[in-house]
Amino acid sequence: MPSVEWYTLAVASFASLGTFLYGYDTGIVTTTIAHQSWVDYMNHPNTALVGAVGSIYIAGEALGAFSQILIADALGRLRFMQFACIVVTIGATLQTASVNFGMFLAGRIISGFAVGALSGTVPLYLVEISPPKNRGLIGGLSGVGLSMGTMVSNWVGFACGYASFGPVQWRLPLALQLPWGIIMFIGLATFMPNSPRELIYKNKIDDARRTFATIRPDLQPHELPQEFSLMHAQIEYEREREIKSYREIFRLYRHRVLVAVSVQVLTALTGVNVIQYYQTILYEDLGIDATSRLALSAVWGTCAFLSNAICISFLPDRIGRRRILMLGLSLIIVTEIYAAIMQLKFQNSPSRVGKGFAVAGIFFFVVCYYGTINSTTWLYGSEVLPISVRSRVMGLSATAHYAVNVGITEAGPTAFARIGQNYYYVFVACCVVYIFLVYFYYPETNQKTLEQIAAAFGDRVVDVDKPYVETEGAAFHKRDDAADADSTEKP
Repeated sequence: MPSVEWYTLAVASFASLGTFLYGYDTGIVTTTIAHQSWVDYMNHPNTALVGAVGSIYIAGEALGAFSQILIADALGRLRFMQFACIVVTIGATLQTASVNFGMFLAGRIISGFAVGALSGTVPLYLVEISPPKNRGLIGGLSGVGLSMGTMVSNWVGFACGYASFGPVQWRLPLALQLPWGIIMFIGLATFMPNSPRELIYKNKIDDARRTFATIRPDLQPHELPQEFSLMHAQIEYEREREIKSYREIFRLYRHRVLVAVSVQVLTALTGVNVIQYYQTILYEDLGIDATSRLALSAVWGTCAFLSNAICISFLPDRIGRRRILMLGLSLIIVTEIYAAIMQLKFQNSPSRVGKGFAVAGIFFFVVCYYGTINSTTWLYGSEVLPISVRSRVMGLSATAHYAVNVGITEAGPTAFARIGQNYYYVFVACCVVYIFLVYFYYPETNQKTLEQIAAAFGDRVVDVDKPYVETEGAAFHKRDDAADADSTEKP
């Protein structure tokens, strides 16, 4: 693992509680709908209603992501995440206390709203506090938090399957998500630092200097003012462009916007949410008993977390974003074809060995997806955008991701019931298209500062000849106005 300062890593890990909540709240429904006690309590909902449990949640996520477009810049990174923590706590309370199916759905859509807001903001915050050499690791922690939440939720759901038959089996796992939103809210209100780039954009330069010096102890004293000055100059240049509408955003940053949006849609088109939500249905189709289905879901979540945590420590910062995306897409194509063939061959077979090969396909998929795609998409989508539009376009990207996911997830139970394993081939075709898209259209961002990435898209990067020097009483201060006058731009 590349060397990284522990303070920055600790801050990033705490911020990743936001995606932990995303993973837990998303994953807990997998075991919830598998409990017969939940099915009985909710009066045996049909497949369409079961599909609504997932799809209405994703609709809430889309609304939460859209709220990032509207209010995130006004509130700021930390306050917007605090707002989401309050909302997720309300949603979790409603789910836990549900007395009918409608109340349960209301809790799901409210929680979905909150995690939709967090899912786009957490990776954005992480990339803004990361040093270039470790941004793949630190920015990728948002994906690790998500996979950890999935793992924990699945094991909790499995363990509660041994509780006495009744509401406790599914209420307790839902209740265990309540403390995390409260803990994150307190941390954001007390010790979490603001993004120095956001502070510069809001013209809080002194605060930005202090924060930057705190989160970048990897820099030598003579390097701090130089890197800060480059960051400051580029952000000032982008802020002065006065972008007021999405038409203007698209005109100035078309390539970057399309890359950010398309890479978020990519995650949905791999089919990961369908497999995650409805894997228990797939296991049931293979004749696996209820207890084993819950255990397999928990092991699936564990494989997701371990593969994500191991790979994020070296892959993105060593082989780059483009290569890891193309590698992941290639592996997903192979594993989904394998899973489709195995399920077709052994779904109605008495062979236990054959069913084991079919289940292995689902596990091959999770290792490939979480080891390569999961962290990279949110990381890459955040870092390709300029500060002036980063939050708004990330909100747009996340909204597009969830909008596509609504249709795919809602169709999941019906698709598996009618065309079975052939549903995998829809995702295979999408991944094939994306390999070409990544190869020809996605530039590499590895080891570049967020400001230098502009050059990879053909945008201007401001060239500053050391306009800041250290002075007593502050981390570093601007030398004089003449230094700014000497600043030039280069294409």
